[in-house]
Amino acid sequence: MTSRTEASRNPNVVQRDLAQARADFPILRTRVHGKPLAYLDNAATTQKPEAVIDAEADFYRNANANVHRGVHALSQRATDAYEGARHKVRSFINAGADAEIIFVRGTTDAINLVAQGFSLPRLVAGDEIIVSALEHHSNIVPWQMACRRAGAVLRVVPIDDAGEFDLDAYAALLNGRTRLVAVTHLSNALGTINPVRRIIDLAHAHGVPVLLDGAQAVSHLPVDVRALDCDFYAFSAHKLYGPTGIGVLYGKTAHLQAMTPCQGGGDMIRSVSFETTEYNELPYRLEAGTPHIAGVVGLGAALDYVTSIGIERIGAHERELLHSATRQVTGIPGLRIVGTAAEKAGILSFTLAGIHPHDIGTMLDDSGIAIRAGHHCAMPLMQRLGVDGTARASFALYNTHDDVDRLVAGIRRVCATLRS
Repeated sequence: MTSRTEASRNPNVVQRDLAQARADFPILRTRVHGKPLAYLDNAATTQKPEAVIDAEADFYRNANANVHRGVHALSQRATDAYEGARHKVRSFINAGADAEIIFVRGTTDAINLVAQGFSLPRLVAGDEIIVSALEHHSNIVPWQMACRRAGAVLRVVPIDDAGEFDLDAYAALLNGRTRLVAVTHLSNALGTINPVRRIIDLAHAHGVPVLLDGAQAVSHLPVDVRALDCDFYAFSAHKLYGPTGIGVLYGKTAHLQAMTPCQGGGDMIRSVSFETTEYNELPYRLEAGTPHIAGVVGLGAALDYVTSIGIERIGAHERELLHSATRQVTGIPGLRIVGTAAEKAGILSFTLAGIHPHDIGTMLDDSGIAIRAGHHCAMPLMQRLGVDGTARASFALYNTHDDVDRLVAGIRRVCATLRS
């Protein structure tokens, strides 16, 4: 895949110093239990830079009004900010048109919109949808619901013990009844980066559209939806240094035009009578009601911020931290790294023999270290790998080698304390 960052598309972008970026995040100055915060729960949600916080606050102070429907100055100002952010999203993922960017509540909402508005109306009994064993619950349950209603069948691509997608098994699953493939770009639980271009090519050879769950990928990897040739791409702002409650569904224009709106009212209509309704044009026909305008503005600010640093630089920094953490924990008695794919982003999932992941997380919290512990909304994946859950440290652009060293020292303290 030959992805391009916004910086490479726009020669006027000035890249900032990654080493200084930590100072941009006010919450990182917080102390937890009297100790400096080492925030390593970024796969759940990332922290927000001042630029994003200020952008939302500035909107409410200076431009708060509803979009699209007003002729007064504030409404026009709000509309410009809202649609300007849509254009930033288009550029960030290299979509073909602003109308291919649909604002939703998050990745989960985006996937449900495709399941209910695109797939379900086309499914009949015996049809098949393919997912993988790596999926987050949000990319399993909507397809189960659609299949159950239509009498269709959910097929699952297996993974190997390293957590890698089985391309041969996937190729064998594709057939004349396959109606859609929905897979993660990057596993939230293991960090596995799927061979998505190959997955898409194989599906398209059978005339099957592909949805990519990009919730994790957009903050670690360059994403170019046209180079990938995916049919749908979904992601959330809050995992990309932006606000909660806002996300994006990208879709090829023809697919979006063919979708049945799942919600009615507000700006998704062109005209209404008691006899019939004429829907609006894209993207508005799929954006019912008053949107999360301030959240969209915050997302735009987050994209500006990430672009100012460069997604490749961010990814390289996170991989360096991952390699350091992996090297340092290797050899700790009873520690098992869960997820050892050759292509992997900045996520370290692990277990400690005889110690529950929640106890690991609780003890690390006492030292000011925030990680995630549990099944990470991927229960079928945990079952496949033979664990109830894992402790997961996930890295972001503001993490440092000191955070890694504190994590490793904390794990050693957990072992010494709970095994003594």
